[in-house]
Amino acid sequence: MKCPKCKKGETSVIDSRDAEENKAIRRRRECDKCSYRFTTFERSEKSNFVVAKRDGSRERYDRSKVESGIWRACEKRQVTQEQVEKAVAVLEDKWSAMGKEVPSTAIGEGIMKALKKIDEVAYIRFASVYRQFKDLETFREEVSKLLK
Repeated sequence: MKCPKCKKGETSVIDSRDAEENKAIRRRRECDKCSYRFTTFERSEKSNFVVAKRDGSRERYDRSKVESGIWRACEKRQVTQEQVEKAVAVLEDKWSAMGKEVPSTAIGEGIMKALKKIDEVAYIRFASVYRQFKDLETFREEVSKLLK
């Protein structure tokens, strides 16, 4: 593991714990050279599937794309890193169970359901991009669904 500060490759594990909700292992590390301390999370790679996109193309699933989309929707909202990581972990388990190829629509709809539980404003932001709202009326319809 490289030190994020000095970029040297020798670090020691000081503490190791299970982060149950994320199904990851949390490790406190210290650089052997500069003594900088940092935390890493290790999780097994379950997301070994391909995303079938709307245009017919296929690409390998990328967790960072899902996280960045969620964070864009949650910008300036009271959403924690823990909430996002837990949501993505739950979604990845669901998508992995769907097989080797997962439709992008299942991914988009899953993200919207997760965001609806986390933060309604973030949900509307994501839905407006994902569903490509063309005018104010479609936006209004989606907000009215939330109010019911």
